[in-house]
Amino acid sequence: MHNGGCHCGTIRYCVSGDLMHHALCHCEDCRRCAGATPVAWIAFKAEDLAVTHGTPKIYRSSPGVERHFCPECGTGLFYYNEPMLPGLVDIQSVTMDDAAALSPTAHIMMAEALPWEASLDTLPKFERFPGQD
Repeated sequence: MHNGGCHCGTIRYCVSGDLMHHALCHCEDCRRCAGATPVAWIAFKAEDLAVTHGTPKIYRSSPGVERHFCPECGTGLFYYNEPMLPGLVDIQSVTMDDAAALSPTAHIMMAEALPWEASLDTLPKFERFPGQD
């Protein structure tokens, strides 16, 4: 059983069952909807997801696709793509209470990755903001 929710707490959910996949998506659609790249998605059978508090807002981003998000804080939560992923729900895995528990296993949609993503590992890394100890 995994629990999670949005940033403000308006939406809470739990999911159980078998993990189907966990991937970092680099597609333009996910990037624009999340305002970030990549977006981490973890899939379970749709029937294994229960929203336990609140009601997500639904945005139909393309034919057959629904993106569910918090109507208060805007946190992206769930992705349904019945034509491509029948019977599954993708959950933005970093919305899980223990986001570190399940590691992604693949990068997907690399054909749409931004060119500068390939060099991200070469950038300087700071424990916090630069100049703050």
